[in-house]
Amino acid sequence: MIKTSSYRVPLESSPHERTFMQWPARSRIYGGQSALDEVRSTIALIARSIARFEPVVMLARPEQQDAAAKALGPTVEVWPIPTEDLWCRDSGPTFAMPQTAGPLTVSDLGFNGWGNKQSHADDGQIARRVGERLGLSVLANGLVGEAGGVEVDGTGTAMAHESSWINRNRNKGGKAEVEHLLLDALGAERMIWAPGVKGADITDYHIDALARFVKPGQVVIQLGDTLDRSDPWSAAAFQTYEILKAARDAQGRKFDIVVIPDPVHIRSRSRDFVSSYVNYYACNGAVIGAEFGDDKADEKARAILQQLYPDREVVSLNVDPLGEAGGGIHCATQQQPKGAA
Repeated sequence: MIKTSSYRVPLESSPHERTFMQWPARSRIYGGQSALDEVRSTIALIARSIARFEPVVMLARPEQQDAAAKALGPTVEVWPIPTEDLWCRDSGPTFAMPQTAGPLTVSDLGFNGWGNKQSHADDGQIARRVGERLGLSVLANGLVGEAGGVEVDGTGTAMAHESSWINRNRNKGGKAEVEHLLLDALGAERMIWAPGVKGADITDYHIDALARFVKPGQVVIQLGDTLDRSDPWSAAAFQTYEILKAARDAQGRKFDIVVIPDPVHIRSRSRDFVSSYVNYYACNGAVIGAEFGDDKADEKARAILQQLYPDREVVSLNVDPLGEAGGGIHCATQQQPKGAA
């Protein structure tokens, strides 16, 4: 067991060694072969887009490795590590860096299928298996959850929705115990909690669909034009916004909060479609984001991301099959920070 206090999970936009993704394996998860084919095509598009800027490794079941490699093309490497679903942010390895010198480690957050809502016999082993292949130590402190459910600024501050962590389907302890374990696993010092929403989606409202750290002291959040108290998602989002406005980070700073407006006229007719602009991925030299068919909102979101990341290329992709499956680009990716491995 490694003492996680000697490690820290860095800000996502820090330099990367590579990106990990997962090849979706089982049609029943997505509602049939046709839906699986669409999701695979979208995953391949994202992987090839990221590969323009940094190395990408796709994890795939050994029997699907050749087919995945053919679909992905020569710019994406494929490793034979068994997968079920595609959400590498949650079931993949969360990498932590030493506070001083030394190798990376894998912080295993104890993925359990979002509170045992989905089978995870293989997905629950991915973090450990990747760590072993890289020759890295893997730490686990008893915490159960997903990296998509927490954001870190890399300098001591974390934020999350309580609904994804202080939830009996993941952790049996109370808020203080869960907070201690989460800060320990991330190498952070201050936790900013907002209530979130339990039971309305498989993730219990992951924070990365709503609010992200751009850099220490700055947060981007996606909101509708007005608060709709009859809509639990709207009520929770505005509640998180108010909490962030009143919060301070580990250095005692108030946050500069940038708002991205919700899209309105989107292509998808899926009732549970995730239309989150903030579920982007910041890789080396680029921000890989989504567009949803609302030209005005899409351009506004792209322009805001360009302002927030002025030295990076903003790439906007149609990833509707992922939104219909309940997530987005950030959910499908996991970065390995630059460092000895």
